[in-house]
Formats: sequence, structure tokens, C-alpha cells
Amino acid sequence: MSETPAPSDPGVDFVEAHRAETAARVLRLYYAIIVLMIAGIVGLFVYVVRLGALVGTGVETSFGLAVAAMFTMGAMLVHLVDRTYRSWPLGRRFRPATPGPVTPSGTATLLSWLVVAAALGGAAYVVAQLLM
Repeated sequence: MSETPAPSDPGVDFVEAHRAETAARVLRLYYAIIVLMIAGIVGLFVYVVRLGALVGTGVETSFGLAVAAMFTMGAMLVHLVDRTYRSWPLGRRFRPATPGPVTPSGTATLLSWLVVAAALGGAAYVVAQLLM
């Protein structure tokens, strides 16, 4: 038989205190990074809006770099949230589902959606050029 330590055991209290301290430290780091990333995305968004028309010298490059930085920060946020939940100090509360197999029908569906998205993007570009 295995003995479970009594709740009054000092070792158990120390482990629980250490676990709570670790969880609080991870949450503080998580919140700090989230706030900094969101502030960076908002700053870049304001910068992109202030650029105005994309016809000046170097404006296209500046716009592209700002948008790329926003997407990179968004991807880093998603990665941070995923990594935090995978290595949570209090243990995992859920298990992610195993991904399904890659099938030809799934690949065909993905490609068809990509073609539709590209067609919609092209049509939007043509309409925008006609309106300007």
C-alpha cells in the first residue's frame, strides 16, 4: 500500500507553495508578453493607417514590412498561448486530439478553398482598381 502524505506534512505545503509560485511567475510572464505584443500590433496598425495612399516612394515596402511584422507578432502570440498551455506548471488540463490522416479528399478541399480565396482576392483587386 502506498501512503499518501497528510495535508499537514511540511513537504506537501512546500511543494504546493512552490507550484503556486511557479504558476504565478508563468502567468506574469505570459501577461507581460501578451500586453507587449498587442501594443506592438496596435502601434504597427496605427503606423499602417497613417501611411495613407500606397503610391509614395518606399511606402509599399514600409507597408509590407509593417504588415509582415503584425502577422509575425500574431503568430508569436498563438505560439505563446499554445506553448503555455502545453507546459503549464500545474499540469495539463486537457489533451489535444490527434490529427486525422491526410487524405486526397482533404487535400482537394484545401486546394479548392485556396483557389476560391485567390479568385476572391483577384476580383477584389480588380474592383478596387476600377473604383480608383
